Amino acid sequence: MTPLNRTTTYIGILATVAGLCSASANERIFTYSYEPETMPQGSLEFEQWVTLRTQRTKSGEVQQQNYNRWDIRQELEYGVTDNYTVGLYLNTKAESFRDFSVMPREDVSEFEFAGISLENRYMVLNPAEHPVGLTLYLEPTFTGSEAELEQKIILGQRHGDWKWALNLIHETEWEDNFHETVGEVEATFGIGRQLNPRWTVGLELRNHYEIPEYSEWESMALYVGPVVSYRQEKWWGALTVMPQVWGRNFNGNPDEDKWLELEDHERVNIRLIVGFHF
Repeated sequence: MTPLNRTTTYIGILATVAGLCSASANERIFTYSYEPETMPQGSLEFEQWVTLRTQRTKSGEVQQQNYNRWDIRQELEYGVTDNYTVGLYLNTKAESFRDFSVMPREDVSEFEFAGISLENRYMVLNPAEHPVGLTLYLEPTFTGSEAELEQKIILGQRHGDWKWALNLIHETEWEDNFHETVGEVEATFGIGRQLNPRWTVGLELRNHYEIPEYSEWESMALYVGPVVSYRQEKWWGALTVMPQVWGRNFNGNPDEDKWLELEDHERVNIRLIVGFHF
């Protein structure tokens, strides 16, 4: 093989590897923390989200025994440009518990369509070219009688086999036919280590605050737990299990728990996301 042919072969191999890296840029290793990378232009992916929020207060003013809430989301995501990704969600939720705060005891079970969401992610700084990647996120949701608007600042970077992501989040919800407003502030952080080309393990943290009518800070909860992700050529999956480790209600102690906040937040959050490339 001549030096020219050898050089051409090496360039072809590098181009193929770069193409594979670009094609897999949207495979997530966290479920609560977005990474700054966006999808390559023209790429298409379907994602199935399943979130379980389980166990609330068993004593106090509001008693919700055996509380479970399932949030089910189907997303179709498309790379408009290499820096801009758009996603369309169909959302449903199911909630069930036994209300011990009323007599006679009441079993509550509801399933409802939770609206359509339009996710927009624009990568301002590519982490492959800058010390820290930066992406801006905007997601409106509309159900007909309620609406939400979520904004995120997404930061992150990879260092060898290690990768981290930090999300700073603000969300406004208009509920009860737009008669009530709830503000939410949240920060999430994830750090993971790639064990091999298939598996990555790590840790995620979520700190969430609720501000009804933007008049006062009502409650907060801190969650920490493990995350594991797996990827193949055409699909990937990520699972996080996060128990609440500390919480507080700023208006007294209606759930009668000294360490956790179980009136507005659940004891455990679990999320599974599976994505399929097209």
